[in-house]
Amino acid sequence: MTPQHSDTQARVDAWIWAVRLFKTRSAAAVACRAGHVRVNGVTAKPALTIRPGDEIRVRHAGLERIVIVERIIHKRVGPPVAAQCLIDRSPPPPPKEVLATLPQRERGAGRPTKRERRETDRLMGRID
Repeated sequence: MTPQHSDTQARVDAWIWAVRLFKTRSAAAVACRAGHVRVNGVTAKPALTIRPGDEIRVRHAGLERIVIVERIIHKRVGPPVAAQCLIDRSPPPPPKEVLATLPQRERGAGRPTKRERRETDRLMGRID
């Protein structure tokens, strides 16, 4: 009889939820299906198995988190234990001074025009 959980591999959606990168496992699975999770440079489906040493890139809430799998866990654990299961290689968040210089739209101004959207994307570094 084989054990239900393996200590050497886990589903990517379950692991990123267990180490507290997402609040719920379903949110982690949705992020995988939307293409916001990459494992070793390849877009990951929720059921992709990961192993220690794999690099996971998660795009969530406008920030990119880059983590290396240190230890496999299957259940959600507290923050101190979760921190031991990964190596965080994420870039530091932008300073507040830089965020303050970004253009802010007036409340109730409606959707941005195509020109405004392109200007915002250029400032954010999303388009060359």
